Amino acid sequence: MTHHEGVQMFSRRVRMLLLGGALTLGLLGVLLIQAPEPTRSVDEVMNAPSEFIDKEMALRGEVVDGSIDSNRSVFLLHGLDHTVLVDYIDASVSNGLGDNRTVYAQGVLRYLDGEYVFEAQIIKTSCPSKYEEETPVD
Repeated sequence: MTHHEGVQMFSRRVRMLLLGGALTLGLLGVLLIQAPEPTRSVDEVMNAPSEFIDKEMALRGEVVDGSIDSNRSVFLLHGLDHTVLVDYIDASVSNGLGDNRTVYAQGVLRYLDGEYVFEAQIIKTSCPSKYEEETPVD
């Protein structure tokens, strides 16, 4: 192998490494841009709702007993101190909604007619624990 061939091979390897590095950085950048928002509690958002208006986020809380209105596709979600109305008319809902269920809702907080409404796109409900339902087998 001549000195010239050695330099060409080396530079090709370097180019491949640089290309690989650039692709890796590019993919990382895309992942960071698409990284989901941190899940926020109802209280965290409703303590300073104006900071969150028209921003996409994930919201966590519990469904208020008896608040699910399937005609209007809304329910109330509560934390320890605050409650927010969730509009799920356009949302895909997993596992069905139920009173007292913990809910993770992805969507956008809006201020409509003097009240805050969380317009959900995705609602995930936590399933009841499998241990609660199983009957012991002797």
